[in-house]
Amino acid sequence: MQDSTDRDTRLALDLALTVRHDGHGGVADDLDEPAGLTTWVRAHPDVVPDAAAYEAADAELTAVRELRAAVRALFARAVRPGEPSPADAAQLLPVPRAVELLNAAAARTPTVPVLRWSDGSGPSVRRRAVRGEADLSAVLAQAVIGFLTGPDRERLRACHAPRCVRYFIKEHPRQEWCKPACGNRARVARHHERHKGSA
Repeated sequence: MQDSTDRDTRLALDLALTVRHDGHGGVADDLDEPAGLTTWVRAHPDVVPDAAAYEAADAELTAVRELRAAVRALFARAVRPGEPSPADAAQLLPVPRAVELLNAAAARTPTVPVLRWSDGSGPSVRRRAVRGEADLSAVLAQAVIGFLTGPDRERLRACHAPRCVRYFIKEHPRQEWCKPACGNRARVARHHERHKGSA
């Protein structure tokens, strides 16, 4: 069973990665309309109850986009002294404002820890809304707080391959990019620069 640390890391990263390279040298936003948020939530069935039937509304989209802006600002701080993702480095929220937004979103739904301990696995904890259904941005904010205060934050990096705007968790000491394709692009760009300079 996936523990809460893994879940928090995955949700925090996946939310930040809804801003991505569009394949044409620009940046795409997977959450540019409610349908994008609907698709994203349905791809993350453990975020809300009955995620398969989830339909995003404009207010939820606005709240999640605001939260994402805070998350990306806090990710930029977390990767220091490294550089943040170039996607939004020039327009990051001030860290105190990002923290304020994150905490306000997390507080929208009070939660309690619930212990799970099935045969064949160790105990794990998951948070559950105290009353009724949890607010989507609250669930995401609580996961982000879990990630930022957990052990995986130390391995967070921004990918600086040409045209990449992603953050990633460094899985091994020599990893420099979020995926092999980014490493290939970076090597090709370095090769091109070396040969251009010597021509």
